[in-house]
Amino acid sequence: MKRFLAVTLGILTAIGGFVDIGDLVANSETGARFGMRLAWVVVVGVVGICLYAEMSGRVAAVSGRPVFDLVRERLGPRAALANLAGSYLVTLLTLSAEIGGVALAIQLATSVHYLLWVPIVAFVLWVVLWKVKFEPMERVFGLAGLSLVVFVVAFIALDPPWGQLGDQVTSPVPPATEDWGTYGFFAVALFAAAMTPYEVFFFSSGGVEEKWTRRDLAIERVNVFIGFPLGGILSLAIMGCAAVVYEPLGAQVDTLGQTALPVAMTLGKLGLVVVILGFFAATFGAALETGLSAGYTVAQYFGWQWGKLVRPRQAARFHTVVLISVLLGVALLLTTADPIAITEYSLVFSAVALPLTYLPILLVANDRDYLGDHVNSRLTNVLGVTYLVIILVAAIAAIPLMILTGTGS
Repeated sequence: MKRFLAVTLGILTAIGGFVDIGDLVANSETGARFGMRLAWVVVVGVVGICLYAEMSGRVAAVSGRPVFDLVRERLGPRAALANLAGSYLVTLLTLSAEIGGVALAIQLATSVHYLLWVPIVAFVLWVVLWKVKFEPMERVFGLAGLSLVVFVVAFIALDPPWGQLGDQVTSPVPPATEDWGTYGFFAVALFAAAMTPYEVFFFSSGGVEEKWTRRDLAIERVNVFIGFPLGGILSLAIMGCAAVVYEPLGAQVDTLGQTALPVAMTLGKLGLVVVILGFFAATFGAALETGLSAGYTVAQYFGWQWGKLVRPRQAARFHTVVLISVLLGVALLLTTADPIAITEYSLVFSAVALPLTYLPILLVANDRDYLGDHVNSRLTNVLGVTYLVIILVAAIAAIPLMILTGTGS
């Protein structure tokens, strides 16, 4: 049981990264518009986040320090400040969207408008971040997020046309109803969703919270190579359900209820209850991740005491940043900005910020002063540089594609 529970950090990180509020709708919308023709992007994203999460977790286990802490020391305050500014903005936007996503999940269950739930959700989120210890938090919400496996069950129950979907997977070109611009925009968005910067900051800081050492490298790798592929499978299942139900009808998907509909169609009321639970757990877990990541990055940059291993009074500035971030997220939502639209913009800005995040990780993971004999292998470096090129292309293309396509519309 202990070994099983040891992978919950990876599960929470992956579910928060792959199936948060924006991804829940974005994967469904992608399936409805493109079928499975963009499934390859999810696979590329899974490999990329596994590669860099393993580096960041290894850095935390061997050095006892999180990646962002070492970035400033390795690159200097100016380069680290640029990294901080970009990652904090993206994390703040994502935090706002996740709070809205939790409220949308409750609206789905109660029919009470989501804006009325936003202050309550924010308060409960802050209480959990303030009071609940790290391990119980990650285990409860990481394992509860596994309720989204119901999409895998629903996909199989839909009896999909395997041959047709297989042709779509192996023919990565837009359908006749879409153009290359929208295809490219959704490809960049899905890739950025898989590689969101806060995932590696949360994962490496979580490793420090769990007191990983060199002896825990196996646990760290199990977290990476089980957690993140699992998140990718859930993303593909959501995309597949939409491809089977909506694409033949030419229907658009832009709400959480439409995302849940294929599950309700195949599994009835019980399936709907499970999927709403999964929506709540995934979005609340992602809100926990982004809230903590906002505090982690700022506190680690300025050298403050941080984390949930110490009493809140001893890490007062860290918790103050978390609280201010939650309040800013709520303020954005109370302007009536759509949580899903917020996430779409955050994914675009995330793509732009990716090089600032992943280049320093690659440099730190090759520094023998920190890692000794546990630096990257030659193969890891080849893959790391290859992904940096992909990341750079995505960063350059993100904003022009957003303008050209009107955010994919």
